[in-house]
Amino acid sequence: MNKKHDLNVRVNDEIDAARVRVVDEDGQIIGIMSAREALDVAVQQGLDLIEIAPKAEPPVCKVIDLGKYRYELQKREKQQKKSQHQQHLKEIRFKAATDTHDFDFKTRHAREFLLDGDKVKASVMFRGREIVHSALGIEMLKRFVASLEDVSKIDQEIKMEGSTCSVILSPEKKIPGTKKVAE
Repeated sequence: MNKKHDLNVRVNDEIDAARVRVVDEDGQIIGIMSAREALDVAVQQGLDLIEIAPKAEPPVCKVIDLGKYRYELQKREKQQKKSQHQQHLKEIRFKAATDTHDFDFKTRHAREFLLDGDKVKASVMFRGREIVHSALGIEMLKRFVASLEDVSKIDQEIKMEGSTCSVILSPEKKIPGTKKVAE
């Protein structure tokens, strides 16, 4: 049953350990035996012998069909990817003359992003001579941070970068089922 495989595990004749612990398809321990005896058991059942724990003492080998084993691995990896949350950086942009309604609207969006587990970068952009009044932008970002302090923590302090003033917030520990917008 020597099939081509792209897995980084040893299969059948590739297993070089003298003695191995053998497990069947259902996870039941068959016993400890030589690699040759284990391979004979697998061949009698029409299956493959796959080394699943090479660092164990003795190495653990499973008697299972290689295709089924590959499918189970892919299924497990897919499930792990599904349960992971990629943290994205969402950006909220203000202008120096942003009014209170727009500020509140954008702050609500930032709150949703933080509750979803994403980071938020808030920036105030200064055009032309507005840079003279950069203190207004810093005050706006301080208000922004203060209004979101219940759901976030400061990742990067308020700082000037050319004609832009910005701050990065990251979510506090995500509480399951709290996607509601608090007002």
